[in-house]
Amino acid sequence: MTLDQRDRATATLQEASTAKSDALRERSDGRLHAHIEKRFSANQPFQLQVEFRAEPGITVFFGASGAGKTTILDCLSGLTSPDSGHLALGGRVLFDSANGVNVPVPQRQIGYVFQDLALFPHLTVQGNVEYGLRKLDRSQRRERTFPLLQAFRISHLTARHPKEISGGERQRVALARSLITNPRMLLLDEPLAGLDAPVKSSILDDLRAWNAIHRIPILYVTHSREEVLALGDSVIVLEQGRIVAEGTPHQVLTVPRQETIAQLAGFENIFDATVESIHEERGTMACRLAPAVVLETPLVRAEVGSKLRVGIRAGDILLATGLAGELSARNILPGKVVSLSQRDVIIDARVKCGVEFEVQLTLAARDALQLVPGKDVWLVVKTHSCHLMAS
Repeated sequence: MTLDQRDRATATLQEASTAKSDALRERSDGRLHAHIEKRFSANQPFQLQVEFRAEPGITVFFGASGAGKTTILDCLSGLTSPDSGHLALGGRVLFDSANGVNVPVPQRQIGYVFQDLALFPHLTVQGNVEYGLRKLDRSQRRERTFPLLQAFRISHLTARHPKEISGGERQRVALARSLITNPRMLLLDEPLAGLDAPVKSSILDDLRAWNAIHRIPILYVTHSREEVLALGDSVIVLEQGRIVAEGTPHQVLTVPRQETIAQLAGFENIFDATVESIHEERGTMACRLAPAVVLETPLVRAEVGSKLRVGIRAGDILLATGLAGELSARNILPGKVVSLSQRDVIIDARVKCGVEFEVQLTLAARDALQLVPGKDVWLVVKTHSCHLMAS
């Protein structure tokens, strides 16, 4: 969508009847049931086919760009119509291809915050927030608006225009505007992209506090692993228009079972491995990555000779220039620093030890170890840091 189309869509979404919304929510159980199939043109070979449920609380859609996350939100809001499927929110059918049901956008009572926020630049903060209440008289608008302005900490900004406030404040205005009509569901398309961590955390805390009272499904799109872990009650992982995993953030991202999810979850090191031996008495097994590289990993259901993939986060690997004292880790590999690169306050080190590992360390650690390309080092990898996936 163009920015102008987003503005028009935002206006349409805000024009719903507030009274009707309240009446519908009284009959609502709050759950979303969705089955969506959407095909695109031949020159854009992409097909979305998903089925999921979302309870009151925050459900995060996680995946790479182009996975279908925003298309799902557009289908739920009514801005895009699925080719086939069924959508029901709180027992009320919003779309049913078999029975010819397709509820118009204003009657769906769904709030939507786009990535570009789509605030109206000619309106003040108060004017933006009150936009969906234009059919109410002034006292009714003020009665409903003031608590929400306070909840999102923008009551002191009512007379300002979007260009006169910060990025975080604009996000708060967009959230307040989307919630002013008491929506039955809230859709958020990467609304906090570009904000620093403290501002983002503060806004999310306020959103959680609001939803602890109202208990509606909030569907949040992101490609940030940190946001998934900080935000979600549940997460749905998408790849090329399909759901490849769902569950709690801990279940899905901490112990990924598929390589695609491991990559999204921040496992920088993923290697082919062959099971060489099994040690049931200590709950581990030995996996060979290369002729001279064997790692002890947690025990999984696999036989000797099985082909697996091993994933290790770069931040879970320790570097040492000597082996003084005893180390609890069973995996200690000799290697040589290939390269060092700085990313903000993190150092990415490439270390060759039969296979090439990526290791992340702090500036202080680099200096303390006097790391330079060509330096001999030891890689220390704890057994529980090795995550096994199907080949």
